[in-house]
Amino acid sequence: MDSRPQFRLLVVVTATIALVLFVSCGGGGSKSGGIAFQSNREGNTEISFMNADGSDYVELTDDNGGDYSPTCSPDGSRIAFTSDREGKLQVYVMDPDGTDQTPVTDGNGGDITPAWSPDGSQIAFVAARTGKQQIWVMNADGGGQTNVSNNAATDRNPSWSPHGDQIVFGSDRDGNLEIYIMNADGSGQTRLTNNPAEDWDPAFAPDGSKIAFVSDRDESGSEIYVIDLNDSSERNLTSTAGNDLSPVFSPDGAEIAFASDRDGNAEIYVMNADGSSPKRLTNNAANDVIPDWCGKP
Repeated sequence: MDSRPQFRLLVVVTATIALVLFVSCGGGGSKSGGIAFQSNREGNTEISFMNADGSDYVELTDDNGGDYSPTCSPDGSRIAFTSDREGKLQVYVMDPDGTDQTPVTDGNGGDITPAWSPDGSQIAFVAARTGKQQIWVMNADGGGQTNVSNNAATDRNPSWSPHGDQIVFGSDRDGNLEIYIMNADGSGQTRLTNNPAEDWDPAFAPDGSKIAFVSDRDESGSEIYVIDLNDSSERNLTSTAGNDLSPVFSPDGAEIAFASDRDGNAEIYVMNADGSSPKRLTNNAANDVIPDWCGKP
């Protein structure tokens, strides 16, 4: 996973975080009106939005810190994201037009990569408050923060199942990064992938039958795979000379948005859920990464 550092550093939320982070953005929103994503095209890293066809780009945040990893609430009414604008990493929420930006964590453990529960009542996120990055869950207003993965290893990249009863995540507890799943309360933690390479950044399909994830098991670069939960089969969806990252299913499950540097710098792409017909949505000299499907502001 460390053989392609230049592109992967695009999604590191801060230099103080020891591990490179890749975010799946937790299952997406309930509307397909557009895509929120992280971009540095205005000079600073901010949260941006565009229509699902790539048109009508707008910047939602504009502050002196860095804003990262947007994830849209299921009803499209709120966007959660990570920011270091106050000198520490915190989870914020805002209205879909960028107003009412409010912190919901205090950031003492480096609080990053939020993911909404399907009913919008909770947010999963990653924090290193116990020394290692762990999966935490809190109420949408920041109350009731609980470490649910509670493991001595590093756990990250949470994504909720469509019914909200499970969370899929990445962990290196068995040596290298693999995809794991657990009940929403942290019980029943089970490994889903088992490969000598690194597997990370999982995202549930809307019908709960599949999980997209990123793997560097191919020499060509980091690619997007999908695991079928019905038979545990795994399939490669992309195969390019670049790195494909941060997959997230559209609300109807027909498409997957992702980031890729296959054409030079990092851009947002979409493809059919079977990996066919990839299409670049952004085309900018800056880097656009970490997409999530949202309702239009």
